[in-house]
Amino acid sequence: MTGLRVAVVGGGIIGAAVARHLARRHDAAVTLLEKETQLAAHQSGHNSGVVHAGLYYEPGSLKARLCRRGVDLLQEFVSEHTIAYDECGKVVVALSENEAGRLDALHKRAVANGVPGVRVVEADELRAIEPHAAGVRAIHSPRTAIVDFPAVTEALAAELLDAGGSVLLGHEVTAMTERTDGVRVETTREDGDYDLVVVCGGLQSDRLAALVGEPREPRIVPFYGDYFVADAGQRSLVRGMIYPVPDPRYPFLGVHVTPKTDGTLTLGPNAFLSLGRESYERGKVVPRDVRDAVGFPGFWRFASRNVTAAVRESRTALSSRRFIEEARRYVPDLDPAGVRRGGRGVRAQAMDDAGHLVDDFVITGTDRVVLVRNAPSPGATSALAIAEHVVDEALRRHHGRTSR
Repeated sequence: MTGLRVAVVGGGIIGAAVARHLARRHDAAVTLLEKETQLAAHQSGHNSGVVHAGLYYEPGSLKARLCRRGVDLLQEFVSEHTIAYDECGKVVVALSENEAGRLDALHKRAVANGVPGVRVVEADELRAIEPHAAGVRAIHSPRTAIVDFPAVTEALAAELLDAGGSVLLGHEVTAMTERTDGVRVETTREDGDYDLVVVCGGLQSDRLAALVGEPREPRIVPFYGDYFVADAGQRSLVRGMIYPVPDPRYPFLGVHVTPKTDGTLTLGPNAFLSLGRESYERGKVVPRDVRDAVGFPGFWRFASRNVTAAVRESRTALSSRRFIEEARRYVPDLDPAGVRRGGRGVRAQAMDDAGHLVDDFVITGTDRVVLVRNAPSPGATSALAIAEHVVDEALRRHHGRTSR
């Protein structure tokens, strides 16, 4: 593959991993294009930093397989680069016997996915693991970890540069034209010609797909998630992560309590429709993004089936007190007086025309342009494994074209 010119669009953790993999393992001339002035500016830099072990995902799905492979690759990578990584563990807590009934199904899924050390614990053992946690029963995943994902992204980009690649910040892609001899990529700064393009566009993935004539669906509908931060004196209330039992009727996990590698203790996120795909400040409205969401019939079909969930999430969206109280259901000793509002993330939620959330990873495209259309959680955890998979797919498509 010597001499293959490749552009990777999107400087999040997945884009950086894809670019680095192409340059190091396939000797390609790789250019990473990022529209912002820094890497990991969006989802990769606005999440809770959790390295997921694979509890939730449908056994055999691409998401489940790449999650487990991604954890192994990530552990090896952070060890080589001395990046903060803490295998603090996680409990998924049932507050009632009614919720406890859902733990068995979740445990079976985790076992099928090969999650190491996962087991169901009763109330006494839960208290031994997390002395301040409420609950009647829990799943304990001792190998679930936290990591500094922006640091991982920067280290991936550094390895790309060491392998002879380039990183162009402030280069927003405005057009892509596929031709018989390659792909012309136009940006706000300069244009380039490439043999192959891999698009890892996250929150803009559907719009970038449209640039090469691909369907807008699955459509990106953005959901924001707020975080609150407990003061330093409350960090000792938890040893690892404390999560609610997911309700299969609703699409999101609910507010959880998570320590971070910098020593802070975060509460959240909730999930509510965002008025901008990149709106990290409260009240920031982007009319184009609102029109895209509310003008999409699939959104209204989704909304009509999730009224109860929307009402539940609106309470934490509108009231800081209710948000904190939701976290205190799982850690009652949290002192609301010592909790302040933190940052916000925006999730690129892919949705189909029928209003169903697209759960698994989705990769589409043409012979020369490969599109990562959907890479939700555990996307960051799985980034290095996604890179392997996407590069294999991209080179297979390109090879198939050039051999015809």
